[in-house]
Amino acid sequence: MSAQTQLPATAPRRGELDTLRVLVVLGLVFFHSSLVFSPDDDFYVKNTQTTEAVTVLAGFGVVWAMPMLFLVAGLGSRHSIRRRGSASFARERLLRLGVPLVFGTLFLCPLPQWLRLRAADPGYDESYWRFWPRFLTVHLDAADFPFILAGEHFETGHLWFVVLLLTFSLLLAPVAAPLAARAEAVGQTVERRPALLLLPLLLVAVINAFLGMEEGFAGWNRWAYLVFFVFGHTLADDARVRAALRRLAVPVGVAGLVLFAGTAPGFVSLDDPFTDGSPFALVTRAVFGAAGWCWVMAILGLLDRPREARAPSRAMVYLGIAALPLYVLHQPVVVALAYGVVGRPAPIVVEYAVIVTGSLVVILALYEGVVRRTRLTRFLFGMRPDPPVTPSR
Repeated sequence: MSAQTQLPATAPRRGELDTLRVLVVLGLVFFHSSLVFSPDDDFYVKNTQTTEAVTVLAGFGVVWAMPMLFLVAGLGSRHSIRRRGSASFARERLLRLGVPLVFGTLFLCPLPQWLRLRAADPGYDESYWRFWPRFLTVHLDAADFPFILAGEHFETGHLWFVVLLLTFSLLLAPVAAPLAARAEAVGQTVERRPALLLLPLLLVAVINAFLGMEEGFAGWNRWAYLVFFVFGHTLADDARVRAALRRLAVPVGVAGLVLFAGTAPGFVSLDDPFTDGSPFALVTRAVFGAAGWCWVMAILGLLDRPREARAPSRAMVYLGIAALPLYVLHQPVVVALAYGVVGRPAPIVVEYAVIVTGSLVVILALYEGVVRRTRLTRFLFGMRPDPPVTPSR
């Protein structure tokens, strides 16, 4: 019997991490709305008045939010493989991630690009339907794996997360059993030496430093996310690892804050800290990666507190099921609303509040009124069909 089949068939879900996943997805509405007012980011639609405060506040989000989302996804893959096995897991991921990726790329991602052109040039009058085939004019670019399609206007936009998550899942499937076999030994070692949980910090730091940080992927190198995903799959649900994280949470959290503060000189003074090859830039990126690992480990430990098992609220169950559709929908909606709001004679705080509030209302309305209502729309957005209704007796 393989090590994988020896694992328990079911395991209790980490309710606090499910909640965190929902909060990160909804938080992206606040984050992407703020980029409209950032003086540095090349967002689709920009307000004429910007503020440096956005850059500072955004940094507190990018250092942990998307890494945590990949870690939670990795933990979810562990539960899924336990139930289905690796082959069925791969097929399920192709359906649940691949279908919304294709649908979203074809029908949602062109809108922000078209609005970018209209916002940048008041004289641009090409209709959306004439722009759409130009968006879909692509060629292969294997060097940018896994983003192998490229074009003058083509992009996967915010769906880069889905591209990477699908890629990581397919890479994981054939090695899930060996990883599970090694996890037991690693858990025993961590139980004796909890500080070993900081070792992946070095790998994340090296990846960010020498491969560069990528602004289009929330400020992290794409392959750094794989470290968080694999950790989530392999170790995040191990009782011994969880106990170690609870003990380390406070000192590691303090270290993360100190490291994050240490990146400020580089990000403030360098022209391009994400790709600059100078020693100062390399150190800045490495320290940022180390800070991110510490933040994520500290959050895991601080949230994981012994408590009586309680059923999640109806609202959290609803939003948990909606998380992927809401993610797929959110950025085109934010950009469309921002396009209609920027330039109005109103303070930044009012414009921002209108974009955030309007976006949340629209994406929730689209989900409730359209996405979850039919089998076809549920399929296109990566949702399972409604459970069969048991006839009353």
